[in-house]
Amino acid sequence: NMMFRGILRAHSAVKNARPLHTLKERLQHVINEKSTALKQLRKEHGNVKIGDVTLEMCVGGMRGIKGLLTETSDLDPNEGIRFRGYSIPECQRLLPAAKGGEEPLPEGLLWLLLTGDIPTASQTEALSEDLKKRSKMPAHVVSLLKSLPKTMHPMTQFSMGVLALQTESVFAKAYREGVNKSKYWELTYEDALNLIARVPQIAAMIYRNIYKDGVTPASSDSLDWSANYARMLGFNNPEFDELMRLYLTIHSDHEGGNVSAHATHLVGSALSDPYLSFSSGLNGLAGPLHGLANQEVLRWLTEAQAALGKETTEAKLTEYVWATLKAGKVVPGYGHAVLRKTDPRYTCQRMFALKHLPHDPLFKLVNQTFHVIPRVLTEQGKVKNPWPNVDAHSGVLLQYYNLKEYDYYTVLFGVSRCIGVMSSLIWDRGLGLPIERPKSVTLDWLTQQAEASHNTHHSNHHRKSSE
Repeated sequence: NMMFRGILRAHSAVKNARPLHTLKERLQHVINEKSTALKQLRKEHGNVKIGDVTLEMCVGGMRGIKGLLTETSDLDPNEGIRFRGYSIPECQRLLPAAKGGEEPLPEGLLWLLLTGDIPTASQTEALSEDLKKRSKMPAHVVSLLKSLPKTMHPMTQFSMGVLALQTESVFAKAYREGVNKSKYWELTYEDALNLIARVPQIAAMIYRNIYKDGVTPASSDSLDWSANYARMLGFNNPEFDELMRLYLTIHSDHEGGNVSAHATHLVGSALSDPYLSFSSGLNGLAGPLHGLANQEVLRWLTEAQAALGKETTEAKLTEYVWATLKAGKVVPGYGHAVLRKTDPRYTCQRMFALKHLPHDPLFKLVNQTFHVIPRVLTEQGKVKNPWPNVDAHSGVLLQYYNLKEYDYYTVLFGVSRCIGVMSSLIWDRGLGLPIERPKSVTLDWLTQQAEASHNTHHSNHHRKSSE
């Protein structure tokens, strides 16, 4: 079919096009290619059916409904996340690292999520420099954050800090002035990069204001995005810098249907600017069923350690897990809405721990839970996936390097997630995606559908038996 060959040619042109000088030039090229392919696909095949919706999907959190276009990443139930087709081990191997380091730089991942290309070291460095130039914080944001009570949850403060930055939105200003919609993606790109450049500083200020002396150490022109964030938090350990690079890379994106990504996309679909959109995503991430889970894991582990002692046996741990489940509680950090195997984001953190902190008592406990909990959950038989997810490990690594304030952990998740959801938002505008407006139904309507289906099935069965 000529049309499919045309689309495939467009895709291979994207893959094989000559490297353009700047990120924005490269992005312009790829957006032109993909938006042309999408227009053609919609025109020729807009009526193609891509799935069925059951009653259970409708009332079960829309699980499995295919209703979002997200280019940046794709989640396979068995393999886990792929960033533009690259697995986490491939990203660790292929993305540029900091000088003297091994873990991937999030700036390189940002380039990959935006363009589909693995950047060179010099392209990654240029993007890092660009983010530094964009990172100046408006005075009113600084004074707002300083004025907030220390008792306010760090995620509430984070969302407020991002909202306060909205005064700087170039998209909102240009939209008010009647800009042509072909420019939307470029304006979104400017806002998105400015936001990515500034979130580490907002996040660091929140940490310093709540837990330390209120003074945020200065960032450095010689450091990358992650190491600078570590310095502003008050950490000066090359190993912790490496952990930050890994953490901020792997938490960045998890396709489009998770709450923070979907909320950002949904609000952005109304042409709300990136600041308004990301603040909404953060409010979703603050929920106990989404980003708050990593602090829940650490709470559970420290309680288990207090109950069982620093050294315990698998038999005792098995008893403790059963006691948790029989008390009607969940074991946090295990299971996932989509994944059906161990989360590769868990595995790469486990490898980091085996390399850097193999004898840490809390890591040893995590290691034991990895052998015990899936077995217990399988025996209990209530979950589709008894394997650990990303949250089962991250807190232990942070604790080891002395970042012990677990109410703050979701803020780290949010700093990372900014890279993924902002990349997607640029693509939403580049592809000209419309405002999101799914159809809702009532319980009466669902009941009528169920009855009609039952009656049809019953009459078909009756007809067959009479034949």
